[in-house]
Amino acid sequence: MLNSRSVLDDAHILVVDDQPDQLRLLIDVLRHAGCRISIAFDGSQAYQRALAIAPDLIVMDVRMPRMDGFAACRLLAATPATRAIPIIFLTAADELHERLEGLNIGAVDYVSKPFEPAEVLARIRVHLSRAGRQPADEAGTGGSGSAGDSALVRAATRHLSQRLSTPPTVEQLARLVGTNEKRLSRAFRDELGQTVFEYVRGERLAVAQHLLSSTPLSIAQIAEEIGFSSAANFATAFKERFGVSPSVYRQERAHNGEQRVPGVGHIERPYGDAV
Repeated sequence: MLNSRSVLDDAHILVVDDQPDQLRLLIDVLRHAGCRISIAFDGSQAYQRALAIAPDLIVMDVRMPRMDGFAACRLLAATPATRAIPIIFLTAADELHERLEGLNIGAVDYVSKPFEPAEVLARIRVHLSRAGRQPADEAGTGGSGSAGDSALVRAATRHLSQRLSTPPTVEQLARLVGTNEKRLSRAFRDELGQTVFEYVRGERLAVAQHLLSSTPLSIAQIAEEIGFSSAANFATAFKERFGVSPSVYRQERAHNGEQRVPGVGHIERPYGDAV
């Protein structure tokens, strides 16, 4: 019992919820357990507070105004200063697809409202113990300006890398990472020197290189797999980017093994994080 208590003793917990009653209950539970508590009322505040204070763990609602918990989690996971902070979602949303999305984007656990205080404390103990209550790497970096833009771009490209064939619109993508279309577009230009559309096309073509050199899929199948409307459009885009058609690229790779085709970058990577 002493060991369990020591994990919570003086642990710094960031509680994020827009409902005063829920906040009050959580604060009472955590304070009696010996925790230090900081508060935020939406995802945007949570992100800024996490950057400023580097809490040991975050307990966060999902459905909040201004920026929801999922968008905040994406930003936190994409920022070196905060990516190691465990996040527990505490929410009335109890649908399986929402639970899976929360876990897939970086949360370590999910607790449904109404919650039992003992269960919340038990889960916090587990994740504090696993994390060793170590501060996140590079804690203390700023959350505005270029650092904030870098986090937005990392969060956005990570999301896009999982949906290259059917990417969201720029407006939808901005909403998913908790910003607006204008700022996200500017961040892509400043950080990558590309528009969101140019980035998506480049990543699709990089995947196409991998598929052409490592699979027997037809040109039409590859075009469909990476989201081009037709094999002709794919072939045109590929040749514009690399100077050779997909069929020529495949033939040259088959003949020359690992040698590069003149004018073709040697980019081989499967689906996965884009950064």
